[in-house]
Amino acid sequence: MKVLAVLALVATLTACSRHAALDTFGDIPHFNLIAQDGQDFDSHALAGKIWVADFIYTTCPGPCPRMTSQMREVQDAVWQVPDVRLVSFTIDPANDTPAVLAAYAKIHGASPAVWYFLTGPVATIEMLDRDGFKLGNIDGTLEHSTRFVLVDGQGRIRGYYDTSESSAISKVISDIKALAQEHT
Repeated sequence: MKVLAVLALVATLTACSRHAALDTFGDIPHFNLIAQDGQDFDSHALAGKIWVADFIYTTCPGPCPRMTSQMREVQDAVWQVPDVRLVSFTIDPANDTPAVLAAYAKIHGASPAVWYFLTGPVATIEMLDRDGFKLGNIDGTLEHSTRFVLVDGQGRIRGYYDTSESSAISKVISDIKALAQEHT
């Protein structure tokens, strides 16, 4: 009887610690942008989906190629997990047209069925970066956060991952799978 009680306590603590790692940090507001295929993209398309977001630009000489490679790693690791999407927002919409984003996506092996590259009005992207994802300001200098953001099916931020840390990608993959388990 004591063994069963201990096992139940361990299971409860494990579930609680997993949930604690996936706190809620805010809600992503509704947005409309343009995808790499040139079509309008309404954030309602992400409803019910677990998704990972980042902010990049295609001519970045710094961290963006690494981040895109890491996002590809996430794509490849979770392709069998249902209803997972990846979203890369450009911080340079003047240069990152849908055609440019489509070429960039193709070069990096992005599956268009699950990975969206979005562009649109600077004001919308700035609002999302600052107020939605809480990553800071986009001020025209092309400086930006290098964090990935995990969002659940209700549009709530559930995790931030510093892509310069060696364990970040394995952690986001693990957390995606934990969220997927919550949905089943």
